[in-house]
Amino acid sequence: MTKAPAPTTGVSAGASPVRVLVIDDEPQIRRFLDISLRAQGYRVELAENGAAGLAALATNGADLVILDLGLPDMEGREVLGQLREWSQAPVLVLTVRSGEAEKVMVLDAGANDYVTKPFGIQELMARVRALLRARAAPLEGSVVFDDGRLHIDLARREVTLDGVSILLARKEYALLALLARNVGRVVTQPQILRELWGPDHEEDTHYLRVLVGKLRHKLGDDAASPRYIATEPGVGLRFIGTS
Repeated sequence: MTKAPAPTTGVSAGASPVRVLVIDDEPQIRRFLDISLRAQGYRVELAENGAAGLAALATNGADLVILDLGLPDMEGREVLGQLREWSQAPVLVLTVRSGEAEKVMVLDAGANDYVTKPFGIQELMARVRALLRARAAPLEGSVVFDDGRLHIDLARREVTLDGVSILLARKEYALLALLARNVGRVVTQPQILRELWGPDHEEDTHYLRVLVGKLRHKLGDDAASPRYIATEPGVGLRFIGTS
């Protein structure tokens, strides 16, 4: 972990502070996250185990949950499962388990994103901001992304690059729309394959590799240094554009 960044305007002046609930059993990590998040203007609540975290969320609510998988009283996946029965708050998982299968499992279980320990605070804050943007985004029918270069209007099914309309094949558009609706969030390979090709094609990752390559080419996106579509190796894809 790196030191906390200097304060920024992460929370708009006059707006209610964004509430972040941290569920982690390591005191030093709780304190580090508490200081770092407060420095960005977030309101922070801390819980040292799963039961306390669930109780805090039920009592006080949260705009985002940071959840450690290795808790003393219950598995983080169990906390996630119980939480998802009644809350749609974005969940950012902290894990020391770097295996692809573990990452896919927690994402499919309802986590929105993950960070592997040890982590850099700048990366974690970027993930937090992305999840909060996604939470604040309008409903699917009116989602619009525009960074001054790429414009995506899902309501009108319009995609332009530098003001010029991009002609996308049906599955290219479907992939872009799926990723744009989940900006900042990892969408797993099985989920993408299910939605675009059906449940019988969850293992056909070569379909996805070809499709992503075509879409990146049309967006002028470089796989080695992506501006829009980032690959989480063995896990899935993330739309990283910021509007």
